Amino acid sequence: MYYSLSFRIWHWLHAFVVLALLGTVFLRKTFLSYRQNSEIIIQKLQEFGIELSKEHAVIIAKTIRAEMWQWHIYLGYALAFLLLFRLVLAFTNSKPKVLFNTLSLHEKGVQISYYLLYGVLGFMALSGFGIYFYQELGFTKDFAHTLKEIHEFSFNFVLYFALLHVMGVVVAEFRGEKGIISRMIHGEKA
Repeated sequence: MYYSLSFRIWHWLHAFVVLALLGTVFLRKTFLSYRQNSEIIIQKLQEFGIELSKEHAVIIAKTIRAEMWQWHIYLGYALAFLLLFRLVLAFTNSKPKVLFNTLSLHEKGVQISYYLLYGVLGFMALSGFGIYFYQELGFTKDFAHTLKEIHEFSFNFVLYFALLHVMGVVVAEFRGEKGIISRMIHGEKA
């Protein structure tokens, strides 16, 4: 199989954006957790004899991670653009399409998993916009919160898919599909 230059560029940009989004979520849940960092701020200030309320410590902790979270939003815009560009590629790519019923069971599973990934990523992009622009869209704060919880839960599918994708490519490279990595870099086997 040959991968066009436009598809390869899309693939690597998409991989970077998804990994960067996963990275911002990882930072938010670990090193930049406002709950954990607000406790650290309170403890350290107490060592200096300064009392700070929990509410003020949370504000400071959220301010520390605000710039990183702004990058999450920018990356969300990039993800939405890349998903739209992927649709364009699907309809303008000139390579012949393989009929679904001619694929092996494994190939059907892989293809379905990619459709699921695009669906989940599409939902995540749309729900991210819904969370960010909830007031402008006329959503209630409760609805935005529910949307945020589903958005965050969907992260798990993307995380597991990314891990399985890398493992699958490595396994395929060592089994029957030699050159899959070089084709994704050079367009053909190197």
